[in-house]
Parts: sequence; C-alpha cells; structure tokens
Amino acid sequence: MALVHNDGQLDAQLELYRNAFAFIKAMALKSALDLRIADVIDQQGGAATLTQLAVDLTLHPSKIHCLRRLMRTLAVSGVFTVLHPAVGAADEPVYTLTPLSRLLVGSSNLVPITSLVLHPTIVTPFLGIGKWFQNVLPPDQYCIFKQTHGESLWELASYDTAFDALINDAMVSDSNFIVDIVVKEHGEVFQGLSSLVDVGGGLGAAAQAISKAFPEVKCSVLDLGHVIAKAPSGTLVEYIAGDMFESVPSANAIFLKWVLHDWGDEECIMILKNCRKAILSRDIGGKVIIMDIVFGAGPSDQKHRELHALFDLYIMFVNGIQRDEQEWKKIFLDAGFSGYKIMPVLGFRSIIEVYP
Repeated sequence: MALVHNDGQLDAQLELYRNAFAFIKAMALKSALDLRIADVIDQQGGAATLTQLAVDLTLHPSKIHCLRRLMRTLAVSGVFTVLHPAVGAADEPVYTLTPLSRLLVGSSNLVPITSLVLHPTIVTPFLGIGKWFQNVLPPDQYCIFKQTHGESLWELASYDTAFDALINDAMVSDSNFIVDIVVKEHGEVFQGLSSLVDVGGGLGAAAQAISKAFPEVKCSVLDLGHVIAKAPSGTLVEYIAGDMFESVPSANAIFLKWVLHDWGDEECIMILKNCRKAILSRDIGGKVIIMDIVFGAGPSDQKHRELHALFDLYIMFVNGIQRDEQEWKKIFLDAGFSGYKIMPVLGFRSIIEVYP
C-alpha cells in the first residue's frame, strides 16, 4: 500500500476542530457550575462515582449515560480526574477534584466570576463579533455588547438588579481570592499606608480584606450610587457614592483592581488624573496601586500568553483593552505621574505601583 503524504493537513484539521469545539469545553464547564458537580464530589469526601453523582444531582435515569459523556469531557479538560477500575473489575470509575475544580468549592470559590464569564448575556455578543468588525461606527461608539443588547453593560447593570448582582458577586469572588494572596504574599504594597480608597471597589470585598490585614489603614470604597446602596453594613470600610470620572476622595493611596482595563486611554487618563489629585506626595508614601494585566509580563509559557490574548479580545465587549508596559507607561505619564513599578506576581495579572 502506497504511503499517503498529506503535508500535515490532518494535524491542521485536528487543530481546526480543537479550536472550533472550544465552546463545547466552555459549556461543559458551565454545566458543571449549574449542576454544582464540584460541590457534590466535595461533599462525597472528594471522590464520587457516576451513580453517586446521578443520585445527588437528582438526575432522571435516562440522563446517566449523558452524564458519563459530560464527565469524560470535564476530565479531559482537567476540571476533574477519573480513576478507572482495574480491567475486569465491576467497580465504577471514580471522579475526583483537581486543583482547578477545588477553586469551585469552599467559601472563597470562583464560581460567581466564572459564571459571569459564561453567562449568556456576556457570551452572546461574541457570536456577532465578525459583524461588529464590519460596522461603520468606530469601536468606541459601538461595542459588541451594545450591538447585541442595544445598550452598554453599564447601562444594563444600572437598572437590571439581577444582572447587577451577577457582576457584583463576580467581583466579590475574585477579590476574595486574589486579595487574600496579595495580603499574605505581597503585603509590603500596603505597609506604611494610613488611608486607601478602592475606586470602583463594588461591594468592598477587597477593601475589607485589606482593612482586616492592615487595621491601621483606613479603607474606603468609591462606586456608583446603585452599587453602594447594596454594600454590606457593619464593616470597618467606609462606602462613598460617587463617580471616578468626576473626583476621587483624598487618601494616602488609591487602589484600582480590574478597573482601567474596562476603559480606553482617554477615560483612563481622566480617572488617573483624579487619582493623582487625590493622593499625597510620593515623599510620604502617596501612590496608586493597580491590579491588572500587563500584556506580555510574567510567565512566558503558552498558557499565559494565550490567556493574555483571550482576555484582550474578551474585554472588547465593554470597549476595554489589555495593555502592555509601553501602553501603561503612556497613560501614566499623560496623567501626570512620574514613575511606576510593575510586579508580575499574580499569575496572569500584575501589581503596578504608580508614583506622583
């Protein structure tokens, strides 16, 4: 039989389909969140058979064979592991948690922010991204979210209480996770401060964590009125209703976590100028602390590079942008700051200190 030389076409086809079917991988993860499969496995002591899962999920018997197919996909994706019985054994496969799915259980789980990313309101606009590129209007006047829903994400959140809660819960879950790591491993960022304002800080999860770790720092949160109205009571954090585009309360330091990537350069410069007016001089510790992606910073492996690129495309749904160091530097200098320091210490994100 003659050898067939396909010049890598079959390998290319494999990669084509892996990319095209990536949405199946995402929707399998979404179904795991909706069904709370990780919780069930965790409640079973960290391991569960298909039968145990079906019982605890109260699935109809007709769905069990489909659950097996879902779990196979989730195992291949690294969400769970599967331990197969020995050949000829009657025991069922056992599914266990992985480091990834352990992030979906416990009090500081990342289910809310993952659910936001995978919510139909967020996902649907990306089905029309090709059409968006062909629009006559420039991107800053017509984002892909507005193309689908007829209004911006911020406009929708201002009156849709369920969607607003989805966003706020997502930000709380991310803050509980990442700020805990920051205060434990990089607490020097907050040492020596007397006061801090978390701009766009939502329900204040980040400010509460900082205040708890550094009780000498007076922490405040600035956000829009409809967000502050839902803020928890009985905390040491002060909540201030306001608009970061108009002014920022005075403090020793200003904190911006995942805020600036939502906005274009002009808007970011406006926000940073207000921050610059609000902080004390550098001689007595005045600074802006930013937690965000610095495109290309940190680990250079394929997974990090891919996630930076995906986040950059993703944030287009609010006309945002993920910036590299030179792009960050430009808006810092244009806003009147004299210097900065980038610390790529948070996985795919960095801590940036910006100095007046």
